[in-house]
Amino acid sequence: MKQIGQEVKVKHSAKIVGVALAVGIGLIGCSKRGGVDTGKLESSFQTAEQALKTEADKAVAAIKAGNYEQALAELQNLAKKAKLTAEQQQAIKDTIAAIEKLMTEMAEKAASDAEKAAGDIKKSLGK
Repeated sequence: MKQIGQEVKVKHSAKIVGVALAVGIGLIGCSKRGGVDTGKLESSFQTAEQALKTEADKAVAAIKAGNYEQALAELQNLAKKAKLTAEQQQAIKDTIAAIEKLMTEMAEKAASDAEKAAGDIKKSLGK
């Protein structure tokens, strides 16, 4: 009988860990405006030719939507354009660095939260 109780606890604990991981991954994938300032990028492309401005606007929209992977792809593509000014190139580099830093921080927090959840589960199984 005690073994069945332990199996139920393990299954319940596995569900909790799964939910914690899903929440952590969800935070990484769809965090809102987590702290990437797009002001410098936006201002450096205000007077750019329309095609460049449109690409920069796509990247800004992706950042504001929390879609950092898409934003990085847009920015990396934009960085390859030959007609960029030095200010625009620097704004792209700075924005990419800010996104990468934010994504790293979010991943570290999710991993920490998952470790804490796993530790909590171990404690509850020990009771």
